[in-house]
Amino acid sequence: MTQGETLSTQKLNIGIIGAGRIGKVHAETLAFRLPEANIVAITDVNREAAEALAARCNIPKVAATSAEILADKQIEAVLICSSTNTHADLIVQAAKAGKHIFCEKPIAFSLEQIDNSLAAVKAAGVQLQIGFNRRFDANFARVRHAVATGEIGKPNLLHIISRDPAPPPLAYVKVSGGIFMDMTIHDFDMARFLIGDEVEEIYTAAGVRVDPEIGKAGDLDTALIVLRFRNGVIGTIDNCRKAPYGYDQRVEILGSEGKIATENCYPNQAVVSDGKSVHQDLPLNFFMERYTESFASELKSFVTAIREKRTTAVTGIDGRIPVAMALAARKSYDERRPVRLEEVGG
Repeated sequence: MTQGETLSTQKLNIGIIGAGRIGKVHAETLAFRLPEANIVAITDVNREAAEALAARCNIPKVAATSAEILADKQIEAVLICSSTNTHADLIVQAAKAGKHIFCEKPIAFSLEQIDNSLAAVKAAGVQLQIGFNRRFDANFARVRHAVATGEIGKPNLLHIISRDPAPPPLAYVKVSGGIFMDMTIHDFDMARFLIGDEVEEIYTAAGVRVDPEIGKAGDLDTALIVLRFRNGVIGTIDNCRKAPYGYDQRVEILGSEGKIATENCYPNQAVVSDGKSVHQDLPLNFFMERYTESFASELKSFVTAIREKRTTAVTGIDGRIPVAMALAARKSYDERRPVRLEEVGG
């Protein structure tokens, strides 16, 4: 279906490719929170996982392959929730099949592959949204509003803190593309989104401070990244794969007329005060809990954009630029110097 055609049903008919952790989140969101969407079929290389999710979400069909999903003429849009190494090819195949596409990040580890996918999307005239869900978080949206409206004046400094409660399994580290592709990529997108401008230069200081096995796998687990934006703003991203107290997600922007900051989210706001200390419960433990509402909001945005024939909120270019930033960050670490995005094709 091309962008100019009329949708065949009032609800948007969707097929899901991938029934893993994020596939489960999206399937449950569509099934239980978005009545304007209808899941027609789901597939996964692990058929048992797909069958279990289909049963939970009342999905009528478990397809044997992604090709079966894409060949189904009833399906108008697909969610690509499979492993990263499949994303680029599936985008091309889905575009050629005339399906609108929601794809998890990153599109690919190679800009050449990404450009090939985006060319296919453009040629087919379909819509593509990339899964940078943090843009839809109410806290970060408020920060963006303060910058966009001039509420804090001209932004000068940006600081993003993003630390996971524990490192991922080594098996994941070995195929994830590294910390800049699987973790910092969200922060690269947030930096662009919050400031509303592009980064032109990146400098990275990083190391292995959490688990030596991560280093043996060729990755890093702790990093500080300095960003220089075209408009002069200086930004920092502070990453670590282990924060013992939980999922640490904070942002601060200092402007010429003031600042805006967001703190961590907690399961409750209660504060306990006694003769020894004043304390509260630990923050929400990981992204599944911290960003529940943003996952729902991003899918609602996608479904609405398709049904109303509007451009999606997070486009293919928005998926390309953070990958270029990740490549520049790694190059900066390897060569111990600032790297301009144009050096890596950004």
